[in-house]
Amino acid sequence: MEKKLYPLGTIVYLKEGTQKVMVIGRGVVYQDEETESEVFVDYMGCSYPAGIDPNQTIFFNEENIDQVVHEGFSDEEEQRFVKVYEEWESDITIPKKKID
Repeated sequence: MEKKLYPLGTIVYLKEGTQKVMVIGRGVVYQDEETESEVFVDYMGCSYPAGIDPNQTIFFNEENIDQVVHEGFSDEEEQRFVKVYEEWESDITIPKKKID
């Protein structure tokens, strides 16, 4: 199965999740609290419909998505971003965080 990068605004259920999550960031690099090292993930999200809460940021990868409820807006800029993102992801030296 080919990897798909979902647009901002996409709403998903994560595996074993009961709350909808909205994609608000992609290719997020952050300091992992468990390992204290820099890692990256496919997505950053927030609870839907509550919205952004700085204390409740949700980090996840494509393989953590169980169901796409709504796919966000996509246009030519989105298609261009996906191409740039794919290049960035293939060149990045920061490890991808595995999320169970």
